[in-house]
Amino acid sequence: MYNGKIISYTISNSPDLKMVITMLRHAFKKNSKLDGLIIHSDQGWHYQHTTYQETLKKYGIIQSMSRKGNCLDNAMMENFFGLMKNELLYVNNFESIDDFEVELRKYICWYNNNRIKLRLKGMSPVQYRTHYYKS
Repeated sequence: MYNGKIISYTISNSPDLKMVITMLRHAFKKNSKLDGLIIHSDQGWHYQHTTYQETLKKYGIIQSMSRKGNCLDNAMMENFFGLMKNELLYVNNFESIDDFEVELRKYICWYNNNRIKLRLKGMSPVQYRTHYYKS
């Protein structure tokens, strides 16, 4: 939540456990300080699965889940999904799923590195974090 950067993501044809565990492993490779980290999600079945919960515990990560039917609990991700739909999905016609995946990867890169946010003093998520560490 610090700067809104998308740290890790996976793309799958269906929301399965493998997709979520792969996303976690990618995130773990990028961050060494995980003990005490809070990870938030909605109440999807894969986030309630024993394998997912045990993976979090193994790394000392605290799980936080939205209350049932309350999208405000997951506002950061809901905000990202809303922006992505308006800036990528609704304004383009994709030839195929593969075409969409390529464009989604480009969008996330652009979102993290170039898309400015007023709450980040007019900087992108990466620029804001870089600025913070220079200060």
